[in-house]
Amino acid sequence: QVQLVESGGGSVQAGGSLRLSCAASVYSGSTNLMTWFRQAPGKEREGIATIYRRGDTTYYADSVKGRFAVSQDSAKNTMYLEMNSLKPEDTAIYYCAASLRWIDWRRWSRASEYDYWGQGTQVTVSS
Repeated sequence: QVQLVESGGGSVQAGGSLRLSCAASVYSGSTNLMTWFRQAPGKEREGIATIYRRGDTTYYADSVKGRFAVSQDSAKNTMYLEMNSLKPEDTAIYYCAASLRWIDWRRWSRASEYDYWGQGTQVTVSS
């Protein structure tokens, strides 16, 4: 079993920054990749950033590319999401997800690929 706990959400004005954290309860080497998703009211859950545990390869959704950065601290079993130049449309609940199985890079953003999820943290960006 993998337990994931997100933190760092909050309210910020447009143009501001936030840093989210996702702490995993298992040794980081057990997971193949960890991913940030978000879900706004009335919208589907969207995969926005992923990092493969070995090699630190990252991928981003076009909606956040150039503004968000995903990283990991293997010693702390923690993944981070640095969010800059935030926009009102970034308002959502942000979730982290993990997979013990290998996921092809073409499917990293599909929520159905992940077995483990955090409880989510709210991010609100005001204009």
